[in-house]
Amino acid sequence: MGGTSPKDMYLILYNAACCGGWAYVLSLGLPSVLLTLASDPFNLPSALSEVYSAGDGMLAEVLYYVQTAALLEIVHAAVGFVRSPVVITALQVGSRIAALFAIAHSPASQVQFGAGLMILSWASVEVPRYLFYVSAIVTGDATKKTPYPLFWLRYSLFAVLYPTGITGELTVFLSAAKDSAFLNLYGEGYASLMYYFIMSFPVIYAPGALPMIFNMAGNRRSAFKKRFARPPPPPRGIVFPVSSTKNGKDVRSSTPVGKSILSAAIGAVDSTKASMVTKERNWRFDYVKHIISMVESQCASADAALKVAQAGLDKAYDVFEFVNEDGSKVSMREAMSQPSAKKFHTGFIQGEAPKQKNILEVPYKDGKLSGQALKDQVKKWVDYGTIEPSAGDAILGCVDNPDWVDLSDRYFVLLGAGSAMGPFLVLMALGANVVAIDLDRPGIWKRLIDVARKSSGTITFPLSAEQSALKNDDELYGAAGCNLFTQTPQIRDWLLELYPGKSFTVGSYAYLDGALHVQVSLAMDAITRDLSEKRKGTSLVYLCTPTDLHLVPKEAHDAAEREYKDYSKRLYCIVMNLLSRGKCLRKNARKPVPGEGGDYYMINGVSVAQGPNYILAKRLQHWRAIVARSKGCHVSSNIAPATSTVSVVSNRTFAWAYEGMPYFRPYEIFAPDSSKAVMLAILLRDLNDPTSPANPATELNNPNQLFSYGGFHGGTWRCAYEVDSIGEASVLIYFGRVAAPYLGVAAAAGAAIAAKVLGYV
Repeated sequence: MGGTSPKDMYLILYNAACCGGWAYVLSLGLPSVLLTLASDPFNLPSALSEVYSAGDGMLAEVLYYVQTAALLEIVHAAVGFVRSPVVITALQVGSRIAALFAIAHSPASQVQFGAGLMILSWASVEVPRYLFYVSAIVTGDATKKTPYPLFWLRYSLFAVLYPTGITGELTVFLSAAKDSAFLNLYGEGYASLMYYFIMSFPVIYAPGALPMIFNMAGNRRSAFKKRFARPPPPPRGIVFPVSSTKNGKDVRSSTPVGKSILSAAIGAVDSTKASMVTKERNWRFDYVKHIISMVESQCASADAALKVAQAGLDKAYDVFEFVNEDGSKVSMREAMSQPSAKKFHTGFIQGEAPKQKNILEVPYKDGKLSGQALKDQVKKWVDYGTIEPSAGDAILGCVDNPDWVDLSDRYFVLLGAGSAMGPFLVLMALGANVVAIDLDRPGIWKRLIDVARKSSGTITFPLSAEQSALKNDDELYGAAGCNLFTQTPQIRDWLLELYPGKSFTVGSYAYLDGALHVQVSLAMDAITRDLSEKRKGTSLVYLCTPTDLHLVPKEAHDAAEREYKDYSKRLYCIVMNLLSRGKCLRKNARKPVPGEGGDYYMINGVSVAQGPNYILAKRLQHWRAIVARSKGCHVSSNIAPATSTVSVVSNRTFAWAYEGMPYFRPYEIFAPDSSKAVMLAILLRDLNDPTSPANPATELNNPNQLFSYGGFHGGTWRCAYEVDSIGEASVLIYFGRVAAPYLGVAAAAGAAIAAKVLGYV
């Protein structure tokens, strides 16, 4: 405990006190029920109705204080003491406080069975929950080091106690709504107001209860999966360097690495800013301001932008390690400086379908758009602000130039061929030659090869054995694939020697969660760096995320200003901004940054929740894009829209936010198939149109303007508010829409009651 921080010590004391308070409530309420049942075993409702008065009123008093203390959990989330969404926490705690208010001021609700059901359900959930939090802080690991019985209770009791607790709360609300003592609490003139106030909660509970329970079920699956996950294998391939040791084991933290890389990058042009990065103590939540500062420094000149990028890349190759099969380790730079001793064999499958017509089709909603219909939809997107005009022009270019869609003689190297946002399916449908790089897992290769066989294209892939020696498809699937982490030099060598004389378009599409995303991005960078510098005719492709920091056209900035003038006057937006003390609904348009070549306009789309590892992984790609382009390489790097991929919508909070985001004009959330098709169209324009910014011959005032063109951002650049500040508001909008039918019924009922009371009917 000597090394416990003041924050952790406070949280331990807070959680321990709350645990003790709820345990005391349980110690008074449970014996009261058991004592009544001992004399009348079949009268459970009567036993539960006496819980609130247990301990000669002591239970009620302790209940009041211990549940009111939960208001501090909203504060904890707001100031960053815990990683919980502020609005969701406020809703959960607020509903409890409303029930507490009702039962404290409604004698009728205190003596009905639901009061005891609610109190015992609350206490039975909270005792293990708070004890779990204490254990998690003390042990430093909520997933694996908390005692298993406590872990099980924390993630299992909700299945019974949430429904019983909600049932009890509903009975309290309904009883209070019929209790004259509660309704006249502030005088008879306020009785109607008190009635509608307390009855609003059952209306809200109706649509909100099941999603909350399903969310907990999802959390349970995730927690148990992590608890019983196999221990990680010994370090192999690209790894973070050892930062410390704990319990005799090496700890490879991503934080010092991320800070050192960003510090080195900024330090190439500004030592003061570099020092601020190094000294940052709250890196997890305050990294964004340093990313903004870095991009602002890059705006000074083209030379500054390139110096920052090259310094960041150089530092990454110096600090990351590569662990060989024998356990020996070298720097990433040294690992890639020499050829691999091992070689891949080459697999090849020719598609069996006839060549298709050169027509760009974009799956959209319930159909497929092409020709004039696609042109019309593109115009709607551009006019609404969902995409930039340059992105619209790129898609129209593909419609008007069918030869751009003839991919029969083009070779696309897909690093992460099976990625959810990769263009594999679209390329196969258009008869392209795909060189696929993905994990050596039979299931992946069965899917990829089956798609290739049914297409008019071809697929080439690395094999661990000669294809002719493989007896059947199962052996082929088992021998296919590779590992970007551990076989980086070997993959690079295979690609350098593959199809001599053919021009490769190399796309970096692999994605992993957390720190692994940085590692896989560095692996892809090592391969793309050498291909772009050593293989003539190589072009690079990156799929940028809208949740990043980008230079944008002045027109996008001006549109965001106009939207802000509109939305900042709306009551809902004003209330959300005030209640969150400015954290929700932050202005999107930023002041222009002066630099060589004029003013530069910037949109901060970074989502703090995604973490510094995510932004570092994407920053490595940005840096390579502008460095490679400065050396004469063709680089296509365009912004894709927010997309409802499985990995995103499996997080219910993100899924709810996606449902509510279109309230903020001009947002639109796209399906994966739509996103992949439009992003391929923009790529094909980059490969075929010599005036495209992807062409290094096209002059830019600043290298980072490469990302200003072809933005199919889904509305992020032109919205009134920063994307990271609309999540909670979007979730509330979603639940408001779900609750709308129930609110309509309640309003109709209220109107009928009012008409009756006033004598109109």
